[in-house]
Amino acid sequence: MREIHDVIIVGTGIAGLSAAIFLKEAGLDVIVITKESDTSETSTNYAQGGIIAWKKSDKPEHLAEDILNAGYNYNNREAVDFFVSKGPELVINFFVKKLGLDFSHNIQGEFDYTGEAAHSLKRILHYADHTGDKIQEVLTNYTKQLNIPIYTDHTAIDLITNNHHSNDKQELYRPLEVMGIYVLDNLKGEVITFLANKTILATGGLGNLYQHTTNPSAATGDGLSMAHRTGADIINAEFVQFHPTLLYNKDIERFLISESLRGEGAKLTDHEGHLFMENYPPLKDLAPRDVVARAIFEEMNRQDKPYMLLDLKSHYKGDMSIKERFSKIYHTCLKGGIDITQESIPVVPAAHYFCGGIKVDLAGRSSLKNLYAIGETSCTGLHGANRLASSSLLEGLLWAKSSADDIIENFQPIITRRLQSIPDWIQPANSIDFDPILINQDWKLIQLTMWNYVGIVRMKKGLDRARADINYYSHHIMKFYKEAVLTREIIELRNAVVNASIIINSAIHNKTSIGCHYIED
Repeated sequence: MREIHDVIIVGTGIAGLSAAIFLKEAGLDVIVITKESDTSETSTNYAQGGIIAWKKSDKPEHLAEDILNAGYNYNNREAVDFFVSKGPELVINFFVKKLGLDFSHNIQGEFDYTGEAAHSLKRILHYADHTGDKIQEVLTNYTKQLNIPIYTDHTAIDLITNNHHSNDKQELYRPLEVMGIYVLDNLKGEVITFLANKTILATGGLGNLYQHTTNPSAATGDGLSMAHRTGADIINAEFVQFHPTLLYNKDIERFLISESLRGEGAKLTDHEGHLFMENYPPLKDLAPRDVVARAIFEEMNRQDKPYMLLDLKSHYKGDMSIKERFSKIYHTCLKGGIDITQESIPVVPAAHYFCGGIKVDLAGRSSLKNLYAIGETSCTGLHGANRLASSSLLEGLLWAKSSADDIIENFQPIITRRLQSIPDWIQPANSIDFDPILINQDWKLIQLTMWNYVGIVRMKKGLDRARADINYYSHHIMKFYKEAVLTREIIELRNAVVNASIIINSAIHNKTSIGCHYIED
């Protein structure tokens, strides 16, 4: 089975759906695919804190300074300038005026801007602590109004290129060009040839490479792995940001305790009630994420404790009640036996955001013709060595619009004859089924290796050990992939081991300890 479209987008978070909306409204034939059965199973949906937005008292140069300080001036200055000049106002124009998203208001009836770590003022709009799922909801509803086709339970396998896949040998002598994606229908087990004039990867992050993560289970870095195998430029892969505060609870997994709690006054303490972030002036509890994550990690090790504590009840400064301002966190913690209005919250650091990715320009163009990358799978250089809180949702939206604008303004279809030269996928006749236990075992080996040696604190010997281990795992996983009947799980496992190698090799190459790439020795 094969289909031809103007644009194919992989991913249904803020970046993917926003791009689809802009392109569809311009009259292009666009489809979206997701490997999930539920289009809302995205990192966007789980974002609690908020989104940087226009505020009268704010200035672009102030936001730029905060982004650069958080990113250790490792940032792409051109991307920072683009972000601060175009991004904040887009939130108002797109979400508020166009989609009708009514962010939370204060008692004066004005937008309730909140603060987060490393911000010099309160410039973040939120919808209580449901910002992500509200954004996901309004985007999903609008794509339905526009009748944008979304293929659920469809897992991207490989990018299609003229050099590698075409039956026309003359394509070997032409520049490398992306022509679509081979996609597995998870339910039927069939591979569809999706040909496209333009392809946008909006596949999100890769937190599941680590033992502890805030990311949904779908975050396996599929776009990064596909782009890397195809030959796209990847940069800054050593910068994996760890969020300081994941809920530590045996009954609740992967639940983020938003940084906005600290923005509203919450303090980190040890088990004796000591405010250990007082030892990290000048920003203390509102220091950049990499600093806070390392501080918690070091206190846990020094005191031999499995977690530290976040005290909101004693320090809350918000206008609303805790139950109202942080309703999602309140009710989720209550299910785990924790009343955040009466008790401190047990927290641990966890892999959260990938600051590196597929290298793109201000229009989201990768180094490969016809391939765009937006959102967390891309690297615009905006974040540098460490991401400023609440900048990721806006980055996804801004580059979705920028990439869509570029495609609309410069759209040139690939000659039909060239697309017709691409063959359909051929599954080897002797493919065999594999026990899921083996896949789970390989996943655990990768996650433990990355957590122990390529995590919050790194050492040269640990990185060398990680490279040796991942190279060993890679050999048998790739053999396993070639022999197996294709499934989503096997595709994700291959992507994971490729991405682990990318991160490790980048970490070894960068000898400077900076931001999220913290080398102890």
